[in-house]
Amino acid sequence: MGKDEYTKAFRLGKKDYQMRMLRGQKPTLPVLDDILPERISCSERPLGLVQIPIAQIVGTKTAGRSSSFAGNFMPILRENTEFATKWARLSTSHLEEGIQTPIKAYEYMNRFYVEEGNKRVSVMKYFEADSILGEVTRIIPKRTDEKENKIYFEFLDFYQAAPINYIWFSQEGSFAKLQEAVGKEPGEKWTEEDLLDFSSVYTRFLAEYRAKGGSKLDITPGDAFLAFITLYGYQVVDEKTTSELKTLISGSWEEFELLQEEQDIDLKMEPNQEKKPLLSRLFPSSSAKRKIAFIYEKTPGTSAWTYAHELGRLYLEQTFPDEVSTICYEGAGQNTVDAMLEDAVAAGCRLIFTTTPSFVQASVKAAIANPDVRIMNCSLHTSHRYIRTYYSRMHEAKFLMGAIAGAMAENDRLVYIADYPIYGSIANINAFALGAKMINPRVKVYLEWSARKEADIEQSIRDIAPSCISGRDMTIPEEASRLFGLYHLEGDTPRNLAMPICHWGKFYEQLIRTIMNGTWKYDDNSSSPKAINYWWGLSSGVIDVIFSQRLPIGTKRLAELLKTTIASEQFNPFSGILYSQTGVAQDDPEKSLSPEEIMMMDWLAENVIGSIPKKEELKENAEPVVRQQGVKQKEG
Repeated sequence: MGKDEYTKAFRLGKKDYQMRMLRGQKPTLPVLDDILPERISCSERPLGLVQIPIAQIVGTKTAGRSSSFAGNFMPILRENTEFATKWARLSTSHLEEGIQTPIKAYEYMNRFYVEEGNKRVSVMKYFEADSILGEVTRIIPKRTDEKENKIYFEFLDFYQAAPINYIWFSQEGSFAKLQEAVGKEPGEKWTEEDLLDFSSVYTRFLAEYRAKGGSKLDITPGDAFLAFITLYGYQVVDEKTTSELKTLISGSWEEFELLQEEQDIDLKMEPNQEKKPLLSRLFPSSSAKRKIAFIYEKTPGTSAWTYAHELGRLYLEQTFPDEVSTICYEGAGQNTVDAMLEDAVAAGCRLIFTTTPSFVQASVKAAIANPDVRIMNCSLHTSHRYIRTYYSRMHEAKFLMGAIAGAMAENDRLVYIADYPIYGSIANINAFALGAKMINPRVKVYLEWSARKEADIEQSIRDIAPSCISGRDMTIPEEASRLFGLYHLEGDTPRNLAMPICHWGKFYEQLIRTIMNGTWKYDDNSSSPKAINYWWGLSSGVIDVIFSQRLPIGTKRLAELLKTTIASEQFNPFSGILYSQTGVAQDDPEKSLSPEEIMMMDWLAENVIGSIPKKEELKENAEPVVRQQGVKQKEG
């Protein structure tokens, strides 16, 4: 019996050997001694007995046995050799009683290289075993700036909390995200029960993922698993039956395919006016009024953000009284948004707007479950294929506000009140600071965060005594306050100077027109894996600035001139040499930052006094939106 198995294994080895030769690859096993970097010292750390994933055993420690195996660890020595006899004997032993003796191996960059037990590994790989017990020594390289090295050291930190070696990622930061996704604090150790549960969940996912064809995707299974549990929730996935898990994986496949692309987003900077055949309309022509739903996290009376979207909804109904009817859901939370989405679908809404970044995951889940319904989420640079996202280029208006503030800054001190440190908000802060500095080179912008724990902004304003303050963008019905837009204080009395406007109604109007004229389907090129993100600004009329009558005529003319040049794309606020708090952010006087660089900005301009708060410094209610869209600052 063992001889027959050896013959089969030998054929697999010769086939792999020949294929590697034809590709110009080394046909035998890699040798760790040849791989380790020269003249760079590595440290060793014994790990004791470890269950080694068979798939991660890739070579031998020394060259001695390397040439006995093809690159897939199948034997290539003739069947009349002593080697073949021993391999066949091990094969029989494995089938009758199992291989019990641990191998000895070295781990380097989470790949394993055998020192003793190569034939045992070969037999186990032939019989497609999952793992083998081994005495392992870890070889730790020096830290470098290479991506793979950074991921490996993130793995080492994770391994201290959870000694798991069978999951791997292709992107930095993923091990920390995994720790968070399973409900653990950074560095929190896993119990034996945690480890067993995780192994069960991951193994079930992996079986269905591979059955669906996951091995053909250019991502690691760990990448797909992390995206999956981030979307549906680790506990939810744990409770799914095999059939339910298979259905969810199949429905999420485009999300996995999108992971293959590096930040692959189709950014629509302007409304698409090109008309296409009416057959490509989203809404069926037989429908009477098209039903559209809006889901709000707060209420229009308590949130300026929600109030702005509610004005947009009402504007949409007034613009299309015969074509569109809308419904809205207020006060949605993380525990209720799923039910609201289901209710909107049941009510016959074919288009749903979820108006906050914290509803991204719920939006994607609903879109997967309801492929005939289009769901749009108001967030920036969100990479999901099943939904579209939209946002405004508010930094263009903030630049104008900064220019006005710089002109009015008699004592060279300004205050900027921000809310959450999310994508887009940093660009707003810096655009304001750059606009102010362009007019007044001496001006300083003191940054305050309303979402920071124990923030006392009123006291800070009294201490700084600024000439002007940039507060929230607009007022709300239930609060008769003038502390919005750009204003200065005369004693305790605010005098408004300008206000940025995000006219969501114009956005929704133009979007509905793209649906009615067929351009929506034209944007959605099904042959492209890109996610679609609408990011419109002054040029589309979505963004504007209202000037107060109190504004000096010369300052108003200057602001109007700047608005015209930005709207006509003659001027980019983030152009030329740019300085951050820590040095030069851009050194080319002829260059402008790309839209992606503006979106992902993680630095503050040199004339900003303040910092970007970390997640633990923020109030609890900031957690959902910061988890989804929070700015990731680079270390060092």
